[in-house]
Amino acid sequence: MKVAEHFASACPRRTVSRDKRRRINLESRQPIRMDVGGGQRLINAPSTADQYPATLFGCLFFRFCEQCGNYPSCHVDGHSHLLGVVQGESIIEGLIGAGGDRLDKALAMASGLSRERVKALIGEGRVMLDGEKASQPTIKPAAGTPFQIAIPQAAPAAAEAQDIPLVIVYEDEYLLVLDKPAGLVVHPAAGNLDGTLVNALLHHCRGQLSGIGGVARPGIVHRIDKDTSGLLVVAKTDTAHEGLARQFADHSIKRAYLALVAGHPVPPAGIIRGAIARSSTNRKKMALVEDGRGKHAVTHYRTLERLDSSALVECRLETGRTHQVRVHMTSIGHPLLGDPVYGRTPPRLRPLLTGLEFERQALHARELGFIHPVSGQSLQFSSELPADMASLLGDLRS
Repeated sequence: MKVAEHFASACPRRTVSRDKRRRINLESRQPIRMDVGGGQRLINAPSTADQYPATLFGCLFFRFCEQCGNYPSCHVDGHSHLLGVVQGESIIEGLIGAGGDRLDKALAMASGLSRERVKALIGEGRVMLDGEKASQPTIKPAAGTPFQIAIPQAAPAAAEAQDIPLVIVYEDEYLLVLDKPAGLVVHPAAGNLDGTLVNALLHHCRGQLSGIGGVARPGIVHRIDKDTSGLLVVAKTDTAHEGLARQFADHSIKRAYLALVAGHPVPPAGIIRGAIARSSTNRKKMALVEDGRGKHAVTHYRTLERLDSSALVECRLETGRTHQVRVHMTSIGHPLLGDPVYGRTPPRLRPLLTGLEFERQALHARELGFIHPVSGQSLQFSSELPADMASLLGDLRS
């Protein structure tokens, strides 16, 4: 988000106040021009020279304007300590709040940027501390130390924006949740350079991405396989990306999958623990490996319904590793129906899958729950089985 190339002249500043909706009122003689997501608009443009309040919304402005109160001589036309624009760069200036915090943490609190973004900007030499270039994010500056952060415009994403239909379950200015169909690759890679979810999101979110790590791209916090359907959360901003990534790292994200597996698991419910790593014999597969070599993985499963030579199973993930459900269910002798990599469909069921032209692993990400990284609201989403899995389930019941 970029604010104004200049602030118009104004009368001496009155007290900066905050109302119950956490917004700041600055009195200005002329409108302030604000650039949000690439589109400019005027905020409360007055028709006369009379003073009208210009209202700036958002956590970032709240923090800066709170700092503004520390400047007794501050005027609207002299907000160099707040935010300006120089040759396409956003310049953030201010004072370190409380002392004792690491520089990256202190600047994140003062600017609204994520700590990872601040670290990257320090590494690029774009952070000045008391007139000197900051080189280490770990130093602990004293309270009141002046700082300046130069934020370059987000570089365009390398992937091409493509108009691919998406099923959006939830969306706001920070993130979106979508219901991915089977067959859609999440991220461009060798063999799938376009036609991916990222290409679709670049089109859908055009003008809304503030930049993840300095690049105008959607933040893919987690992935589901090409031929797995279901719910996926995507970040639009650096702050949302970091907050969601933190929840995935501490395993507080709630995820539940529905799977159709071969046979009837015994016991009907349990916990599968086993480290997962790339297979040493087939680089396209993941495999269970000894602890200490791969990534720790835990799956909680329970049988929901016994079917003809198969079962409908719910798998709740404590961790989120590549192919985790597919590898873990195969490891206990119950591979997913239709899985071309990790299991074989029971001979009795092959004519059924062939007749339905069901050619993917029978796996659907049904539930997704997390804490909104900005608002703190608890969000819960669910998705119905797609038509192909619903048909297969119906035939297995008959």
